[in-house]
Amino acid sequence: MVKIGIVGGTGYTGVELLRILSNHPNAVLAAITSRTEAGRPVADLYPSLRGHTDLYFVEPSDDALSGCDLVFFATPHGVAMAQAPALLARGIKVVDLSADFRLRDLDVFQQWYGMAHTSPEWAEKAVYGLPELNRDDIRSAALVAAPGCYPTAVQLALAPLLKAGVVSPDDLIADCKSGVSGAGRGANVGTLFAEVNDSFKAYGVAGHRHLPEISQQLALAAGAPVGLVFTPHLTPMTRGIHATCYARLTQDVDLQALFEGAYADEPMVDVMPAGSHPETRSVRGSNRCRLAVHRAPGSDRVVVLAVEDNLVKGASGQAVQCMNLMLGLDEGAGLGAIGLLP
Repeated sequence: MVKIGIVGGTGYTGVELLRILSNHPNAVLAAITSRTEAGRPVADLYPSLRGHTDLYFVEPSDDALSGCDLVFFATPHGVAMAQAPALLARGIKVVDLSADFRLRDLDVFQQWYGMAHTSPEWAEKAVYGLPELNRDDIRSAALVAAPGCYPTAVQLALAPLLKAGVVSPDDLIADCKSGVSGAGRGANVGTLFAEVNDSFKAYGVAGHRHLPEISQQLALAAGAPVGLVFTPHLTPMTRGIHATCYARLTQDVDLQALFEGAYADEPMVDVMPAGSHPETRSVRGSNRCRLAVHRAPGSDRVVVLAVEDNLVKGASGQAVQCMNLMLGLDEGAGLGAIGLLP
């Protein structure tokens, strides 16, 4: 059994890691840290874990994590780049769920996240953790930067078109919706029930932190810079991402065959039959992204619909998928949960 640690286990991505790893056939939770909850049983904070873990939260320290084979950082931006290098120096692998190691251009990181990067040497070595597009590099990585929730859905929707060279890379649109849990567990007036229930709104139209990440990765898929309009929206649901992505075709192509071929061997991506409209509820609680591809009637526009659970395939489940690859385990280990319906 591999020994796993979690830094920052009190947020939504932290508890998702706990839920998934508690049932993982090849992993044991060795330590979970929290400055604010140190000494408290994990199951007291998250009663859904009663009977599944006897762990207590502990103060974050290198010693608490020293016996781990791999450590997840489910922390705010800035924490992993300060603390992960010491673990990496001891041979402990790291998966970071924050944005600390996602962007290659550290000036862009400072522009969007408002802080200077303190570990540029590891930022250069980090591997971007989207297995469907980067599996071989993840297998050999010491440090993996788990993608954001929106970037995961948008990349899985648009990458096959860009890699095949059948759409214009400078005319891409991603119109995306997220459940409220994507904002995190911290108290915020804007995410109170009375503020979001029976309402729907766009946000970050002038610029969202996931924009440079998505643009960076789509440019790699296209082999050229991309022009992307990305607009996120907040929806009155707890979990889920729905991305409606548009691109302009440059040649006629069998779109259904293209997507089915691109993801034929990908167990975590489900290309639905032609004409389908995937629903967020079909993937709630699962590590699956469902896609459907359409051609807009009378137009050269292709429309790709992508749905995922923002806390699973969009965060913690994908991080465990990366962990499995990094530690030589079955990629799908611990990730077999079926979406919750109704």
